[in-house]
Parts: sequence; C-alpha cells; structure tokens
Amino acid sequence: MSEVESTTPDLVELTRRSVEAMNRRDLDAAMSYFAADAVWDASQIGIGTFVGVAAIRSFQNDWLATFEELTVDMVEIVDMGNGVVYGICVLTGRLAGGGKVYQRWAAVNTFVDGLCVRVEAYLNPDEARAGADRLAEDQG
Repeated sequence: MSEVESTTPDLVELTRRSVEAMNRRDLDAAMSYFAADAVWDASQIGIGTFVGVAAIRSFQNDWLATFEELTVDMVEIVDMGNGVVYGICVLTGRLAGGGKVYQRWAAVNTFVDGLCVRVEAYLNPDEARAGADRLAEDQG
C-alpha cells in the first residue's frame, strides 16, 4: 500500500461511524466527523439549513428529542470520488407520544481533509444521486 493510500480516509467508513454515533445519541462522537464550519442543508426536505457544528448539533439534539426510539440504517452508501459520498437512509422509530415513523431519504456528503463540510438531504434518492454525480465531477 502506498503512503497516499494509507493516509487517505475511507469516507464511507467515516459516514457509517457518524451515523452509528447518531444512533447511539452520542452527539460528541457524531459531530467529531464535521468541520467547524460545516453546513447541514435540509432545505430541500423543508427543514432548513444549519451552518457550523454548534448549529448542526443543536438541530440534531432538538430533532432527536422528538423521538423515544430512532434508528437510521444506511441501505446504500457509495464513495462517488473527489470527496463526495452518496447514501440512502431509512429512518425507523417512535415519536415521543407514540406515533411510528418510517422515512426513506438520501444524502450527499462532501468531505475535505477527512471531515464532512456539507450534508445535503433529499427525499428523492434519484435527485440525490444526480446531484452527487454532478458534484463529484465538478470537484474532480
């Protein structure tokens, strides 16, 4: 293995670890995968955009508080190249107060130097995949 290969982070694995941390509700661990000025853009799904780790953490904390139980399963995750990761997630859980939740959504994550600098959330996986393709090509 070359020195470049040995120091290049596995972006799929970093993404999985971040999701696993969220599933444990370990926000310290989950936020450790983000750059200080990262952006979480959930505007396409009607939630809004959060800039900076503190804002992302606050959003995630408030969002998690609405659930008694929540699991996010990564059903597909692909390194698209040039720091872009595409994934499809399935959310299952129970809201505080009893309602069940099932939602399939997709995300495009952008990494720089092993840290996530941007997450874009989509309800349509095909739109997310097309966006990931364009972004990976633009960054190449």
